[in-house]
Amino acid sequence: MRIAVAGSIATDHLFTFEGRFADSLLVAQLSNVSLSFLASDLQVRRGGTGANIAFGMGMLGARPLLVGAVGKDAADYLTWLQEHGVDTTHVHVSPDKASARFTCTTDQDHAQLATFYPGAMSEAAHIDIGSLGEIDLVVVAPDDPGAMLRHSASCRERGVAFAADPSQQLSFLAGDAIQALVEGATYLFSNAYESALIHDKTGWSVDDVLGLVGTRLTTHGPDGIVISRKGEDEIRVDVAPARRLTDPTGVGDAFRAGFLTATGWGLPLERAAQVGALVATHVVETVGPQDYTFTPAGFLDRFVEAYGGDAAAEVQPFLLT
Repeated sequence: MRIAVAGSIATDHLFTFEGRFADSLLVAQLSNVSLSFLASDLQVRRGGTGANIAFGMGMLGARPLLVGAVGKDAADYLTWLQEHGVDTTHVHVSPDKASARFTCTTDQDHAQLATFYPGAMSEAAHIDIGSLGEIDLVVVAPDDPGAMLRHSASCRERGVAFAADPSQQLSFLAGDAIQALVEGATYLFSNAYESALIHDKTGWSVDDVLGLVGTRLTTHGPDGIVISRKGEDEIRVDVAPARRLTDPTGVGDAFRAGFLTATGWGLPLERAAQVGALVATHVVETVGPQDYTFTPAGFLDRFVEAYGGDAAAEVQPFLLT
């Protein structure tokens, strides 16, 4: 199965704040907020939703096609992705803009405050996914909004299956734009808060959304994943137990990577979500969304621990080939 991942490619600057944001936020003064937080740590890591998803798929042995835009400063980053199984031949390199940058501060409750600078990502709207050749699925992940809308429309016009993953961009998009990104998607990814935003901004009910997409996947942090399909019972999948909680940045991207790779293997939805959940657990145990490692055998051992031997037997042929 040939999957193209269209999304941002960025550098993450991750700060740690030892306190709690909630202790400094006054509800009555939110319209006048002016705060700074003293960070105790800074980590500079590779990131961007498109790159994170593609990296995770590469870790599982897939060879995704990454589609996005970077600056000339990204040569080493692209080499890194290529070394981890990602096809970067269709990444656009801007002649004059720097690559996108994500700056995020995480407090002791794992609440986050973030800023994103798009830079070269703004040129992603010029990319025509119709030029990629035969593609079985396009993941439309957070990117330049114009690029996201163009890719979604192109998939519908050409009859190509796509996964809608508007996530971080939902805060900035109007209801009609969200509708254009979601309608007709084979998969719709969001967390619980983003799911509520979709309903609030579009006016759609739960049934409306299920009538417009094939499969809806909603992540609920430590409470796991809910998979919904029109006319079918919900599927609930638990998270895979973490050995330590280090940093949540990129956890959602890792889930998507595992889920999409496993569906590409032909596994059913529940099993695919379990694969995604275990990849996500590797991320939360590590600082940086692309700094986790695992071996196929080690991944399978943890899968047995989390979901049992019968479930692992379905996954094993695809990991140990």
